[in-house]
Amino acid sequence: MISIKKLQVFSSIAKHGNLTAAAAELYLSKAAVSQALSELETQLTAPLFDRVHPRLKLNQQGKLLQPLADEVLSRVADIEQLFQQQQLQGQLRLGASQTIGNYLLPQLLTALPPGQIQVSIENTFSLCQQVLQFELDLALIEGENPFHELQLTPWLTDEMVLLARPGHPLAQLAVVEYAMLAEQPWVLREAQSGSRSQFNHYLAPKLPAIGPVTELNALEAVMGAVEAGLGLTFISAHAAASRIAQGRLVRLVLPEIFTRQLSLVWHKQKYHSALARHFIDFCQQPA
Repeated sequence: MISIKKLQVFSSIAKHGNLTAAAAELYLSKAAVSQALSELETQLTAPLFDRVHPRLKLNQQGKLLQPLADEVLSRVADIEQLFQQQQLQGQLRLGASQTIGNYLLPQLLTALPPGQIQVSIENTFSLCQQVLQFELDLALIEGENPFHELQLTPWLTDEMVLLARPGHPLAQLAVVEYAMLAEQPWVLREAQSGSRSQFNHYLAPKLPAIGPVTELNALEAVMGAVEAGLGLTFISAHAAASRIAQGRLVRLVLPEIFTRQLSLVWHKQKYHSALARHFIDFCQQPA
């Protein structure tokens, strides 16, 4: 019979890619972790990892086992919680894109017990890749999900706004026509970020020409560069709200209003623990 301990060892190695990190997470010796993996592979009569020194990479058999092991371990945590009548058990591995992670996530974390969450803040594409590989339980994203294996659930609506430094010549206009943006310099997020994809999808096709682009991989850096006069930007109203209120940035009014969908995403084969279900329910409550 396959033991819970062996599945824990397998899951930890799959997450970290090496025995040393898995041993540290499970409070076991490296030798004990290696032995448990060897015994599991013997029981299943199949190797679960490709040994690419110094890492262990899931092979096809390991990828088949991963969602099943993940579900078993999550269900064990649910059973412990049910009968011990304690607070929500386990740990939630959550991803958030930069806008959400920096400006919306802190309030959401109040729904979770302290110390039971690991957060990864990266761009949308990277988060979806991690969810696909079961490295994250779920993610809050602002861009498109490129993988059919993932389930996308609408969450909040966000508005995208055009911003400039105070005193910019265009800030004096009641409405900025698209032709007026030709050849303007821009400060934008990197490719595959949610903000950049919105610029490419909504605004870029309407511009007669796109001026020079300064590309930065953090929203705070983008807004700081706009304040310094390096160009215009097109980003989330949530992200820019405090700087607009402080007069550090000004919003330029466009002929149209542009909105985007913020979403929750998880693997279709992912079993949601009680902790994950609690967090999803909290996110989906009316504001």
